[in-house]
Amino acid sequence: MSSLVIVESPAKAKTIEKILGKDFTVKASVGHVKDLPKKKIGVDVENNFSPEYEVIPGKEKVIRELKAAAKRADRVFLAPDPDREGEAIAYHIASEISEKKDLNGKIFRVAFNEITERAVKEAIKNPGKIDMNKVNAQQARRILDRLVGYKLSPLLWRKVRRGLSAGRVQSVAVKIIVDREREIEAFEPEEYWMITVRLEGSSPPEFQARLHKAGGKLVIDRDAPRGERFLLGSKEAAEAQVEAARKGEFTLADIDKKLKRRMPYPPFTTSTLQQEAARKLRFSVKKTMMVAQQLYEGIDIGEEGSHGLITYMRTDSVRVAKEAQEWARHLIGSAYGKDYLPEKPPVYKSKGAAQEAHEAVRPTSPERPPQAIKGFLTKDQHNLYTLVWNRFVASQMSPAQLEQTTFTIASGGAEYRASGTVIRFNGFMAAYTETAEDMEEEEGGLLPDLKKGEGLRLADVRQSRHSTQPPPRYSEATLVKTLEEQGIGRPSTYAAILSTVVDRKYVQKTDGRFAPTELGVVVNDLLVEKFPELIDTKFTAKMEDELDRIEDGGLKWVKVVKDFYTPFSRDLDEALKAPGKATPADIATDEVCDKCGKPMIIKWGRHGRFVACSGYPECKNTRPLEAEQEDRQTDEVCDKCGSPMVLKSGRFGKFLACSGYPECKSTKSLSTGIKCPLDSGDIVERRSKKGKPFWSCGNYPKCKFATWHRPVPKKCPKCGAEFLLEKKDRQGNAMHLCHNKECGFNEELRHEGDAD
Repeated sequence: MSSLVIVESPAKAKTIEKILGKDFTVKASVGHVKDLPKKKIGVDVENNFSPEYEVIPGKEKVIRELKAAAKRADRVFLAPDPDREGEAIAYHIASEISEKKDLNGKIFRVAFNEITERAVKEAIKNPGKIDMNKVNAQQARRILDRLVGYKLSPLLWRKVRRGLSAGRVQSVAVKIIVDREREIEAFEPEEYWMITVRLEGSSPPEFQARLHKAGGKLVIDRDAPRGERFLLGSKEAAEAQVEAARKGEFTLADIDKKLKRRMPYPPFTTSTLQQEAARKLRFSVKKTMMVAQQLYEGIDIGEEGSHGLITYMRTDSVRVAKEAQEWARHLIGSAYGKDYLPEKPPVYKSKGAAQEAHEAVRPTSPERPPQAIKGFLTKDQHNLYTLVWNRFVASQMSPAQLEQTTFTIASGGAEYRASGTVIRFNGFMAAYTETAEDMEEEEGGLLPDLKKGEGLRLADVRQSRHSTQPPPRYSEATLVKTLEEQGIGRPSTYAAILSTVVDRKYVQKTDGRFAPTELGVVVNDLLVEKFPELIDTKFTAKMEDELDRIEDGGLKWVKVVKDFYTPFSRDLDEALKAPGKATPADIATDEVCDKCGKPMIIKWGRHGRFVACSGYPECKNTRPLEAEQEDRQTDEVCDKCGSPMVLKSGRFGKFLACSGYPECKSTKSLSTGIKCPLDSGDIVERRSKKGKPFWSCGNYPKCKFATWHRPVPKKCPKCGAEFLLEKKDRQGNAMHLCHNKECGFNEELRHEGDAD
């Protein structure tokens, strides 16, 4: 009996063909074969949102080959991936090859979580039917995304600029990034000081302790109102505490020892694999999924042929098959010893609506440890496979046991604390540990063996200045984590979400972290104003839950699409009728127009920012923002080669550059001549990546002083600070205020012609 198996990829076909043998022909569809048309909406919104699918251009030859092979076969097994996309691919293939009635009774659906001999042969023995609930869930997502993308584009073209598009889930991701950027911009740092002492007891070694309380108050109280969180908020307060420490006596008032158990991490899901590969391997989410797909579909292991090395990599489940737990326990017992085996195999609980039919991402066999097959893998494949292997093995091991010791030290009215952790039994940590940023922090190092009540000698005391920091921009790992926590998207969509927002130039990556572009902010603000529900995170998470319910058979897909489209269509009509365009505000400059003498401003246009005369339309003088003006030599010399420095103009404002370029590429920000209040550097003018001017210490980012307001070399009449800041409102009204926030001095500036 001849059989045909149809999968998506040639690599997967090769692995399965080796497993099934000569009675089976295995062919690949190379992904989807049908989709909504590219040049029209392809959804009949007046007729129950009926989709119009067509063969994807270029797939006609594939369809002909599959039809011919199906006609020759006695049985046809559709074996795309075991998820919604795979189910839709199977359905569309079936719709193309089963036009004749003689094929209807011999088409079966098979699915397997791993491409191993056991799993594949078991699936062939127990074939099923296409799950139309899964197909409908995928279809609902596809139609929703098509409606949003196709309907929003005309609005963006009219209100922002031509060529733009927006996605249902991607727009929510952009909003998350924009919101974080605004948190950062609005953040006002608080300065505080820490006191650290080095002490010596009756036994070595010396150890460090940090001031915890003074006068009965916490040095840092996170729950206190802003302005009251830090006891030592000034250098003077810190110096007073240092002086008290030098004069005081120190006593070990208490010793607290706790034995803690650290539980192993569960095996990987899609999102945790993406996060950890980003942190440990510096893989992008897209790269992680590409390499994982290769490991899942099969790697050629020399004479053994092609083998699938990991289970299916798109999953939100942490379930592990019983047979996998058994081989893991045998491996752990032989490699690490019986102490590393828990009494019973661990059971992990998946989050929310995880598909428990799937397993976690794990190795498929104990016979192929990473080192044994390293020679058959690329570097990236080996690194990711090792990560999956170690995480899975560790997930089946005993907890680690840590002993944490805390010293409480009294000195007058002050209390100091020192902590140290000793690993008594490493347990699962023998195979795997998370990165430092995800591990629970363990303070300090080894503490000496001392007795409660003994006196301690002060060896040293020091003060250190700190400043609260704004929340960081999202990395790929933290953005995936946030999307998962808020229920936005599903494991199979994270890579596409991240790549799409960058490709559309709504977001850019700077030093490995996401920041919105000015275009992204403009589009986001328009969508927030006109479609608040569409890009609300809770609403988007609710839509994901409804798609899950369609898959479970609890909801009809047409109702879900209709309930979404009715209010969306109404909001869209109102947005299209509203007058005006969505553009960012103009940015003032110090330049004057060389034609009419009016101020030049940075405006927003079809191709981005440009410099224009504020006297438009009477004066139409413009130039590109990136254009460099003629270089002007200055009295400064280059620190590196001694050549004169010249004044240049770039996209981020004026700066000094060595005239010896390109041999010497030294550059320097333009100094205001005003000293930084935090260190010895000069305050310099800079421009943000959006072209907005700001002023910071020349040692930035080492020194954190920065302001959006121009420094003015004028002493504060109230506190005597060396300079003031000039702040302007949108109407151009200016005022001077003291840079020292505790001072509070401000004064309005009079304009020429103001009444006396």
